[in-house]
Amino acid sequence: MKKIKFLLLFFFSVFYLNKTVISAEIDIYKKIDLFGEVLEKINKEYVDEFNQSESMDSAINGLLQSLDPYSSYMSPKIFDEMQTETSGEFGGLGIEVSMEAGVVKVISPIDDTPASRAGLKAGDYIVKINDVQVQGKSLSEAVDLMRGPVGSGIELTVRRRGEKKALKFNIIREVIQVQSVKSEIIDESIGYIRLTSFNDNSSDQIEKQIKKLKKDKNLNSFILDLRNNPGGLLSQAIKISDFFLENGEIVSTKSRKKSENRKWFAKKGDITDGKTLLVLINYGSASASEIVAGALKDHKRAIIVGENSFGKGSVQSIIPLKNRGAIRLTVAKYYLPSGKSISEVGVRPDIEVNEEGDDFRIKTDTDNQLNYAIKLLNG
Repeated sequence: MKKIKFLLLFFFSVFYLNKTVISAEIDIYKKIDLFGEVLEKINKEYVDEFNQSESMDSAINGLLQSLDPYSSYMSPKIFDEMQTETSGEFGGLGIEVSMEAGVVKVISPIDDTPASRAGLKAGDYIVKINDVQVQGKSLSEAVDLMRGPVGSGIELTVRRRGEKKALKFNIIREVIQVQSVKSEIIDESIGYIRLTSFNDNSSDQIEKQIKKLKKDKNLNSFILDLRNNPGGLLSQAIKISDFFLENGEIVSTKSRKKSENRKWFAKKGDITDGKTLLVLINYGSASASEIVAGALKDHKRAIIVGENSFGKGSVQSIIPLKNRGAIRLTVAKYYLPSGKSISEVGVRPDIEVNEEGDDFRIKTDTDNQLNYAIKLLNG
């Protein structure tokens, strides 16, 4: 009798489970039919002629953007442009951007580029490109509008936190060639290393610069400047973190499938020989920058100074499609050694020092954050 009851319970559980799955599938097909009906009504009744193919691209991109700001659709043309070097035919502004609330958000301007020299800042919202409103356009379309021949001008209308009126920037496009690592001895005893992005050879450059700085007998501390660094390769973030750590977890990623979760650990050997380390971050420090700052903070290996970082703690994969386009899809999230997620939270500095004044520029006399870091190390 117990066996019969168990079998009946199992049968009804499977029945209701299948019924739920079938109901969900029917609901999806109804939505697809509804979408087709809406498209047909637009085609017949809308006041102006419209491009159905472009509208479908926008719909696909809208679906991806509803997931998070970093997932997006790339048409075959955009995907091809991403894969192909333009050999200087097109110029850029030197900014890393994402999409938020229907407008382009600046993650960070890159050092020594037209955008940084013009005064664009991390967190700025680009609402108009020349005379074209950004609202309603995809990120790919907005980026396409910002591209153009080297030497040509562009006007960006920007909304900035704390500013009541929109700001306008007139910028001349240039070929963007970024040197990701710069270093020097400052104040006679501090090894200053500026890392602007995590490229293929960033870790090799960092290692080379540290060895060069260590030849100075007066060297007693290091500053690693990750401000306005939008990130890059995860592998480089892991290698660079490992340079300063003797052991312990650096970062982990969690995916939808538990079997794809991963953890990375430091190997023995601190190439700075345990010298005092201070890391500078700001709102333009994102992704790989946050992994490095977060790992060094959690292991109490470095003092973190500056502003709260951006909060981009997710991994995107480029997945090709049958139409030769692709989707950029978030497939995992980063977690710090403490178990905390970076997503939408970022890394909080140990000592908060905000940018001061409209004339603030990194590594100049107006850089109050760097000046504070130098005084702290000397003090």
